[in-house]
Amino acid sequence: MFEFKLNNTDNKARAWVFTTPHWSVKTPVFMPVWTKSTVKWITNEDLEEMWAQIILNNTYHLYLRPWYEIVRDFWWIHGFSNYKKPMLTDSWWFQVFSLGQIWENWFKNKESLVKITEDGVHFRSFIDWTKHFFNAENVMDIQSNLWADIIMAFDECAPWTSSWKYAKSAMERTHRWAVRSLKQVKKNNIIREKTWLHPQALFPIIQWVTYDDLRIESAKFISSLDTYWIAIWWLSVWEAKPEMYRILDVINPHLPGNKPRYIMWIWTPEDLIECIYRGMDMFDCVLPTRIWRHWLAFSHKWYIKITNLKYKLSKEKLDEECDCKVCKNYTKWYLRHLIKEQEMLWMQLLSYHNLYFLINLANNAREAILENRFNEFRDNFWKNYDLSLKK
Repeated sequence: MFEFKLNNTDNKARAWVFTTPHWSVKTPVFMPVWTKSTVKWITNEDLEEMWAQIILNNTYHLYLRPWYEIVRDFWWIHGFSNYKKPMLTDSWWFQVFSLGQIWENWFKNKESLVKITEDGVHFRSFIDWTKHFFNAENVMDIQSNLWADIIMAFDECAPWTSSWKYAKSAMERTHRWAVRSLKQVKKNNIIREKTWLHPQALFPIIQWVTYDDLRIESAKFISSLDTYWIAIWWLSVWEAKPEMYRILDVINPHLPGNKPRYIMWIWTPEDLIECIYRGMDMFDCVLPTRIWRHWLAFSHKWYIKITNLKYKLSKEKLDEECDCKVCKNYTKWYLRHLIKEQEMLWMQLLSYHNLYFLINLANNAREAILENRFNEFRDNFWKNYDLSLKK
């Protein structure tokens, strides 16, 4: 049920279309994130309206609550959420590691809440401190029960401050887990076929930190696996942007040209443009629906902070080049008023605009690639985008 067609390349930039059991996806594509089976402040109807092609769900959160078996009993994640487009369930590690750290720091807990072994990971729930265990096999089973179209391999993301020695051991362990994940997915797909369920496709994940030799080694190993596509992780989370771009340039010659590439946690307009330029195809992050906490909105010039005094009487829309319903119907003055009065509508409107902005930017990049003018498209983006406005 998975078919792939490379429509066009423009230097390294690529335009794919791939078919999943629930719909076809055209790349480049930005994926909104359903952390807990919902996009913050966004309805299913909003997602349809902005033409979100594929949604990312979080395995860790759905496992803890409402519990993956309950989701399965509601006709899996598509039926549970009543959303019928393609879905991807993401890797578990970032939540296990980051939320475990938060609890340890908050309670000054002497016992680590996360313990990594060769077989898997022991961890405590951030909700109630109950003990749990994940390994390559049961995480694939959980994602099978959620019934996503695309699932992620079991991996360990070494902290960006890791030594070369630790990063290498974590990389080698993740490679072994990737092989185990793939084996379990193939086993589950045989069972799924016998029970009239669609197959699932696995994304193995390239690691490790910013060590060139380890990144290249991981790129070669992950690319050699019998999967439809590959993922790249732990870029742009803590590293400076130039370092992220440099690492992508380092591993690019070692990536297969016949597999779509998903780079995880890319969320800014400039990163989207630069990663597409470097041959990346799929992107996601939760932050477009969270930066409203800082009263920020994307624009073709830079981020707009709506609470700035200069917008107090502004009749301008958020972004003159954006055609979303927020930009069409609401002024900066009105949005600022909502924030000052703590009316919750502003959270919904800014979240909608930010998601639409990235989805539309990826769509426009695709059109430029198909017409062999992506370099011109990128140049025009940077002519308008003013990094000097960053505060």
